[in-house]
Amino acid sequence: MIRKSLLLAAVASFAFAVQAADTKGPTDKSGKKTDAAATAAPDKGVLFTPETAESDGSVTVGGKSIAYRAVAGTIIVHPKGWDDSAWREKSDSDLGDKKNAQAEASIFYTAYFAKGAPSADRPITFLYNGGPGSSTVWLHMGAFGPKRVVTADDSHTPAAPYALVNNEHSLLDASDLVFIDAPGTGFSRIAGKDKEKAFFGIDADAYAFDQFIKAFLSKYGRWNSPKYLFGESYGTPRSAVLINQLTTDDNIDFNGVVLLSQILDFSLFAGLQGANPGSVEGYVTQLPTMAATAWYHNKIAGGRPADLRSYLKEVEHFATTDYASALAQGNEIDPALKQQIAQKLARYTGLPAAYILKADLRIDGPAFSKQLQDDAGLTTGRLDTRFSGADMDPLSKDADYDPQSAALSSAYISAFNSYVRKDLHFGQDEVFKPSIDVFGPWDWSHATPGTPALKMVGTSVLPDLAQAMKYNPQLKVMSAGGYYDLATPYYQGWYEMHHLPIPEELQKNIEYHYYESGHMVYAHAESARKLHDDVASFIRRTDNLGR
Repeated sequence: MIRKSLLLAAVASFAFAVQAADTKGPTDKSGKKTDAAATAAPDKGVLFTPETAESDGSVTVGGKSIAYRAVAGTIIVHPKGWDDSAWREKSDSDLGDKKNAQAEASIFYTAYFAKGAPSADRPITFLYNGGPGSSTVWLHMGAFGPKRVVTADDSHTPAAPYALVNNEHSLLDASDLVFIDAPGTGFSRIAGKDKEKAFFGIDADAYAFDQFIKAFLSKYGRWNSPKYLFGESYGTPRSAVLINQLTTDDNIDFNGVVLLSQILDFSLFAGLQGANPGSVEGYVTQLPTMAATAWYHNKIAGGRPADLRSYLKEVEHFATTDYASALAQGNEIDPALKQQIAQKLARYTGLPAAYILKADLRIDGPAFSKQLQDDAGLTTGRLDTRFSGADMDPLSKDADYDPQSAALSSAYISAFNSYVRKDLHFGQDEVFKPSIDVFGPWDWSHATPGTPALKMVGTSVLPDLAQAMKYNPQLKVMSAGGYYDLATPYYQGWYEMHHLPIPEELQKNIEYHYYESGHMVYAHAESARKLHDDVASFIRRTDNLGR
């Protein structure tokens, strides 16, 4: 199911706690320092062997044919604490001892290099989905790869055969592309001692991507290329932590970061505000998406306004003024004012005022998805609220599944499984894992910049992005989202960026783009075109190539 795990991610984020950071390296149960040395050379593994498979192809973008070289392969990375010279001190028997091998990851990627273009200074973009626990099949096959799977716009895509077509919205016209599957997902694998601890966690995950990117730049000679990160969903907090590591720890300035369907502060997560009753901002930032959804499904009393965007400006103003003020008053709110706010919310959301009053003016995402079209026996989508599906349980309080995930997943997964083996010549005898469950071992604690001695159970990575932007004041950021995304509401992204702790002059480094689509913006044809044009323009304006 498409990034279903993001909901569980928020559960973990509310377990506010503090623990000491591991600043002295790995230790055993007694606290004694242990040997963190890996048993493999930098470009080799004890448990994995790097693989590559090359192929050629072409894609037509904007009426222009672009020939490309594709490389599907794996790069081996090691966790933090690995000593890149200690393997030299190991005996041959140690190096071949798989039973006692240190943790390592074989990270799968698909890279597309435009032919006939100077590769050394051509832009290169590293792309990944989120979850955590999701592969990057969605961005690869739906957004920017040279092939695109055709799916229905707002309904369930019929079963196979699925159409795989030229992707007229591929980003290969502006940048070479590297699609990366997170450790354990897709064809990526992890193995060795304490493998989950080594790679499953906010900081461990970002470190693995950091090591992958540096290895890739060396392997393909791209150190001097304009460089970009593109993360979707959980890929956006990964990007915030990762760009800070690359910038401040590795001294590698990137030209830009694209955040699609952004969530950098998990306390705003749509659907779990009830776990922290004193926090009301999440209700504020998701209201515009609920209003957009009611607009789309024609649930606004008296008829919907003609223009969605101007209507949402009205809702955004109400959300951050009257609504936020009413929520902040808690149980001291005047009953007459509470009734007034409920009536306004009823108009914007399409839900009955009586239901809103019963919910104490606080409607979360899963409840909204269940209630909006309840009279018709339909559940409204969460990842994309344009989608609807039959209720699983008509008596449930919250939505039991996501209709968009049910509608699109088979097409993406089936098309990629066919494409990767037939066209990219990779994975013939391997299992592709679209997603994995990482929430048992996932470590949500995070060493927030400025507090190196503490690790907070992750609520926000805004300080990471802020530190990277201060360290590299030329770094540009593009924040993008869909109006119909109830998983990571578009206004949440706007709200986060306007609370980013950076000097006023750095705010000009951030640009915003929103589309009449959902979490997977590219699942809507016109939005896919606009997203391509906006990202391509962002790259061309920031690549320092002096066109």
